[in-house]
Amino acid sequence: MFIDPSTFSHDTGPVLGAAIEVHRTLGPGLLESIYMQCLQFELAQRKLRFVAQRAIPISYKGMALDACYRVDLIVEDLVVVEVKSIAALAPVHEAQLMTYLRITRCPAGLLINFNVPRLMDGVARKINPQGIVIADDESPGPEPWDIAVCVSEPPS
Repeated sequence: MFIDPSTFSHDTGPVLGAAIEVHRTLGPGLLESIYMQCLQFELAQRKLRFVAQRAIPISYKGMALDACYRVDLIVEDLVVVEVKSIAALAPVHEAQLMTYLRITRCPAGLLINFNVPRLMDGVARKINPQGIVIADDESPGPEPWDIAVCVSEPPS
């Protein structure tokens, strides 16, 4: 099933606007953690709801693992944002974003690499067709992080 990524422009656009502001102010070449803090500030300034470092439990064939993934940001319960500050995005980064979309059931994702001269050259937008609710009365079910408890320690 093909879904045009522009379908979610109203959800991803404000996030990209916040990221552009951070990049305009700081430029490339800093640590990912710095861009994360500044992006969170810009999202809050725009009154966008988000959670940072949400622990997402991982299960394998119904077995809860003693591991979890910490998603960088989930904005408005719709958009997974993965922040990078690397030389170049590789296909594995886009594959990871697709995995994160699947396990969070979010319909849209942004992979944002701040380590580029022009921010939009470091952006990949992905759509998760399995995360899209077709009708108002349909629900994708409980969020995966509501099903199990993540037992790993937060990153230091």
